[in-house]
Amino acid sequence: MPANQSKDDVSRRHLLQTAASAALTLPAIIPSAALGRDGHTAPSDRINLGIIGVNGMGRGNLANCAKYPDVTVTAICDVSAERREAALNLHKGTAKGHSDYRELLARSDVDGVIIASTPHWHALMAIDAVKAGKDIYLQKPMTLYPDETLAVRNAVRRHKRISQIGTQIHASENYRRVVEWIRSGRLGPVSNVRTFNVMNQGPNGIGHAPKQDPPAGVDWEMWLGPGPSRPFNSLLFTDSYHHCSFWDYSRGWTPGMAPHIIDLPIWALELGPPEVTSCSGGRFVIQDDGDAPDVQEITWRYPKMTMTWMMNCANSFAFDFGRGKPARRLGMYFHALNGTLFTDYSHYEIVPEGDMLKDTTPPAKSIASSPGHERQWLDSIKSRVEPDCSVNYHYKLDLAITLAGISYQLGRSIRFDPVKERIVGDKEAARLARPVYRHPWKFPSEYL
Repeated sequence: MPANQSKDDVSRRHLLQTAASAALTLPAIIPSAALGRDGHTAPSDRINLGIIGVNGMGRGNLANCAKYPDVTVTAICDVSAERREAALNLHKGTAKGHSDYRELLARSDVDGVIIASTPHWHALMAIDAVKAGKDIYLQKPMTLYPDETLAVRNAVRRHKRISQIGTQIHASENYRRVVEWIRSGRLGPVSNVRTFNVMNQGPNGIGHAPKQDPPAGVDWEMWLGPGPSRPFNSLLFTDSYHHCSFWDYSRGWTPGMAPHIIDLPIWALELGPPEVTSCSGGRFVIQDDGDAPDVQEITWRYPKMTMTWMMNCANSFAFDFGRGKPARRLGMYFHALNGTLFTDYSHYEIVPEGDMLKDTTPPAKSIASSPGHERQWLDSIKSRVEPDCSVNYHYKLDLAITLAGISYQLGRSIRFDPVKERIVGDKEAARLARPVYRHPWKFPSEYL
């Protein structure tokens, strides 16, 4: 879930994205453009695009791709007939609908696939997609388990596919300026980074859903897929905001938001996987249909530094980034020898350690602007040059998050060997690193 917004803000954003989709995609998708007669793009340069999951961020990703004249939307998949038909109506004449993602992947007229399903599906769908020869735009969290992290990365490498993870804030100008500051060396060595995401859902959280059967046109068994079986819950089914309250299908708000936030220090400091991960927390305050933690504290140890993460769903005090009225807030602090840099999505500030930081003039710009997170992926499909947030980059921060999930479950620190790429000294943790999928779905162990 990408932004510093409340639940109501998210709902409004989804409505606006739906309207924007209609405005932006129709001119690019009508038959003349689809047939390469738009005067600019030859049919051979056109990207045929499919999407799995057209609720919330999926709709936004699709609109951001479909507005370009070199993109034709050919396939739309969703387990909800209502959501699927709404998306198909925006791409009449070019797109066909599917309720089973495997049918979409079997099509020869799909070059790239946006995967915006529920998080527990991400790993299996991504691996199946690259195995089918499709390039992927995979929404975060990339995966939910360490072995899924490595399997997705290995599958992308084996099948030589282009990938981009949907951490769209990576494309921002502010993130680029922070990376330049950290890499300039003027702040001195960074010994600790503190990161956080907080909000206040109140004691009732997302509330309680009535017991009911799945609505007509919803394939609940397919929605559950490799996840554990459970009765239909309308809150769980609603959107990515609500998914984060249910452990089995999202692993909570840390995988929901940390990919955006710890991305910046991992990028700026060029960090690999953490050597030691310690996570504690619990569900202490909120009483609703969910079961994911409402508080988590994580410490990751890297060579010569640590990084911490704070997640709270029951208090939204955010230090230098806001207080008072409940809201979703986030931030990052880089604590270095000569000063501290603190930042969020949109701005940063430098606090010198007395006179140890002589010059606070921003470094010269050295990182080029992004054409847009989705546009970069589309360009990479053509050039075969990896985009900024490919799986080959993102797996390092995904591992940090998935290892934290194991530490939280066991209540102890997890040690990881970055060279051998496995949990060491803890057989139970190593066993929990690989999910047990519900029959008949099978974990793709051939990619480990």
